[in-house]
Amino acid sequence: MEHTPKPHNTASSPGSPGKRQEKAISHFARARQQVARTNTVSLWFSRFAGRTAQLVGHPYMFMLAVAVLVLWAVSGPFFHFSDTWQLIINTGTTIITFLVVFLIQNTQNRDAKALHLKLDELIRSHVPAHNDMIDIEKLSDEELDELEKRYAAICEANKARKARKDKAPAA
Repeated sequence: MEHTPKPHNTASSPGSPGKRQEKAISHFARARQQVARTNTVSLWFSRFAGRTAQLVGHPYMFMLAVAVLVLWAVSGPFFHFSDTWQLIINTGTTIITFLVVFLIQNTQNRDAKALHLKLDELIRSHVPAHNDMIDIEKLSDEELDELEKRYAAICEANKARKARKDKAPAA
């Protein structure tokens, strides 16, 4: 039996959550269509970086790297541990490390941006949440330290209030 999703409630008033959700879905659908139509270097690189990061992070890749190092070490006596023999591993590992750093950084940047956007959406959609927490990743280190102190103080005040409440006799 095939699962078909239920349609969203579209009979709601224009300002209701149903209409907002419908607008958001259509916005995301348009954004996905636009991305599918584009064929830019940035899109290609992002996809390539994501696939490469997945591949490089796989346990089999680690075992392959260990096997290459063992093969290189075992071949040392055959090459009389020459400078060329050492240069091969040094050059190879340097080039691979240099390129993979950029690929992984690109993937990390995209993942962090997506995570921040998701958190921002949760903050916006939750009424009691403070909207001033949106985009705090753009604050300076000093501003983040001050914000951390502010929330640590709030946490301590909540703990103290809870402790007083727990000690208070039940009426």
